[in-house]
Amino acid sequence: MLNLRSLGLTSTLLACTLSVQAQQTAAIRGRVTTSDGSPAEAVTVGLKGRSQGAITNGQGEYVIERVRDGQYTVVISAVGLKGEEKTVTVGGGQATAVDFMLTENAQQLKEVVISGNRTNKFNRSASVDVNKMPLSNLENPQVYATVGKELLTEQLVFSVDDATRNAPGLQKMWDATGRGGDGGAFYAARGFVTQSQLRNGVAGNVTGNIDAVNLEKLEVIKGPSATLFGSALTSYGGLLNRVTKKPLETFGGEVNVAAGSYGFHRVSADVNLVDQNTPADQPKTLGIRLNTAYTYEDNFQNKGYTGFNKNFAVAPSLQWRPSDRLTVNLDAEIYKGRGTGNQFVFLYFAPSVLGFDRADKSPFDYEQSYQGPGLIQDSRSTNLFGQVQYKISPAFTATTYLTSSNSYSDGNSAYYYLTPSTPEFRRRRPDLPEAANYLVRADQSTDNSQRQLWEAQQLVNGDFQVGNMRNRVVLGLDFLRVSSDVNFLGGNFDTVALASPRPVLDQFNGTNMNAVYAAGGGGRYLVTTKSNTYSAFISDVLNLTEQLSVLAALRVDHVDNKGGLFYSPVQAYKQTTWSPKFGLVYQPVKDRVSVFANYQNSFNNLGLYLAVDGSRSLARPERANQWEGGVKLDAAAGRLSATVSYYDIRVQDRLRLLGYAPTTFEAINAQDATQRSKGVEVNLVANPVRGLNVIGGFAYNDSKFEDSPEEVNGRRPNTASSPYLANAWASYRQPEGPLKGLGAGFGGNYVSENKVQNAVNNVFILPSYTVLNASVFYDQPKYRISAKVDNLTDKQYWTGYTTMNPQKLRSIVGSVAYKF
Repeated sequence: MLNLRSLGLTSTLLACTLSVQAQQTAAIRGRVTTSDGSPAEAVTVGLKGRSQGAITNGQGEYVIERVRDGQYTVVISAVGLKGEEKTVTVGGGQATAVDFMLTENAQQLKEVVISGNRTNKFNRSASVDVNKMPLSNLENPQVYATVGKELLTEQLVFSVDDATRNAPGLQKMWDATGRGGDGGAFYAARGFVTQSQLRNGVAGNVTGNIDAVNLEKLEVIKGPSATLFGSALTSYGGLLNRVTKKPLETFGGEVNVAAGSYGFHRVSADVNLVDQNTPADQPKTLGIRLNTAYTYEDNFQNKGYTGFNKNFAVAPSLQWRPSDRLTVNLDAEIYKGRGTGNQFVFLYFAPSVLGFDRADKSPFDYEQSYQGPGLIQDSRSTNLFGQVQYKISPAFTATTYLTSSNSYSDGNSAYYYLTPSTPEFRRRRPDLPEAANYLVRADQSTDNSQRQLWEAQQLVNGDFQVGNMRNRVVLGLDFLRVSSDVNFLGGNFDTVALASPRPVLDQFNGTNMNAVYAAGGGGRYLVTTKSNTYSAFISDVLNLTEQLSVLAALRVDHVDNKGGLFYSPVQAYKQTTWSPKFGLVYQPVKDRVSVFANYQNSFNNLGLYLAVDGSRSLARPERANQWEGGVKLDAAAGRLSATVSYYDIRVQDRLRLLGYAPTTFEAINAQDATQRSKGVEVNLVANPVRGLNVIGGFAYNDSKFEDSPEEVNGRRPNTASSPYLANAWASYRQPEGPLKGLGAGFGGNYVSENKVQNAVNNVFILPSYTVLNASVFYDQPKYRISAKVDNLTDKQYWTGYTTMNPQKLRSIVGSVAYKF
């Protein structure tokens, strides 16, 4: 009855608003540029004598919604700028365009903003990709965190890995393996593992370390998000979306040289070119930008052979605007890596056998290199990206995305397994010296392996009125093809005592390991699966009033899995899945405070499984359903931005392992297990006083298995990461006077204990840790001098994805940049 009443009330309201023609409203939209044609960001645009207004985005664009018919004076302003005014007439419910050009150029505007320093420079108050439509954070019922290039520059961050330390509730589990098919480093969000596999909202896989030279901002989108992004490149905890730099409308750039601890050295460049034939007071029709970087660093575990990693990144981009209605973007990311990687230590024995149950009690030497030279892997990733955007009308825009993502690797990758000294082991290996613990040294190579993704996506965005109600709609069609051709070679090399002398440790090297393979040792494991996914989705944000909006979205997803090999044969199957999403936002104080709630959904196609009765069935899609609510703030004239939320995720229809078939050893499952994950997240970005900027975050996650095998039932998953996480960074920059541009920052991360093994009688803990970092900088219009110290207290700490992986000790890096 309640639903019928609500439906009737909505229908009545819609009919009434459609009939009231006198209440027509429209939008005033436009673009603000500098005198040299660059977009002017963070400029306030308002209606004189009225409370309505907007702030320009990164492209200098603004929209003032719900303006009634009449004549108005549009005013632009920013701290330190001379205000400008234009008169405009709104009528007939039609959008009106009003553009402005500032008297300042791009560099002058930047200096004015820094001098005034009234903006919250680490805050990004809107996004285009999070909901696949332009939407402010306050209007979005979903939770996300943004890490912008301003913060990365101040912290001297050179990789996406280091950028993630500024995102609340995100914890790195594993470093990038560099192997074809992997998606870079592994992270945990809301109790589930995810990777950075999206770029500008579509496929953009990178197999190794992801350089930040081309990163405009990193968006960490929380919760199950299959409705708009599908399930192939996301997880139940969320996703990472890399938003890349685009060509600007002015010539300029930056060259940066950095050097520091562990042989670190880096050279990078950001160069922007424009069509010089375009008049200075007109928008440029053609822009080209090139970002490139070369980075080298030795491994911090330098007792004995010192491993290394070197990476090269080049990212060209082109923007062509033949008219005000058509924009074409073409760009690429090419990454090449070569190195020995980091040491991953596996735990295949219970602590009662190993003799210790914590990483800090392990006899493994934190700074020791347990391998010799030559165990080197080459990897590369190539992403090609095309976007065509056409303004059909003031209210509708069509956008076509075409992307190709290819990852490749070839070479060795060392793995280690801690083994206890037991009577049985000593009987089998009397040749080994007496020791408390031993190390099995193994290799998992890839042989000319690759994984390719192709995606084509068509979006139609609409922003229009139905009566007095504003609709922001996106219609999408998506095709994703994933093709794997990965050839793994794996085999043990030897077993040594942990305290073995250097000549023994050096025997595990590239020459000797390849000789093992040549003699027929080890095994070969193939991954040759292919799948096509066809999807359609629709999402609508409907403003019932100026303060109340609802979001409804739905996706239909059809997967055509061609089968192949995933270590063993995988049967082909087809499956269709629906994924809904709902949201509600109420702003008790318009554009300052919003109360939100959402229901979000994701799924995982499991394929066929063997049941206890011997039948083989197509599993129902495993589903994750999230309910979330919270509050968002954008207060104190933009100087305070905060989000507080509570979420509850329930994963249903998981496969529960019952045993193994006696002849084929194939897993026997029942599809009745569940998993729960709930928690609280807090995100804060503030500019409390002039020159001072602060970010902070806190996350608590409670995850557990339900209706699962007895050894893990009711326990926290060993891949769920630490339950408590916190991050903070505070910086001060002198805004004026003889020391203008001089600044310093300080902050760090706290991570609670992480149970990377958590079954009955088998609990292994990575200890809690606090890692502190600091930076100093002197930023001037033509140059910037910076220095940073990471891991200020030289803390020994471990990450792990069911493993214990030592992390880098204290490092110091200095940098000099020339700007032109």
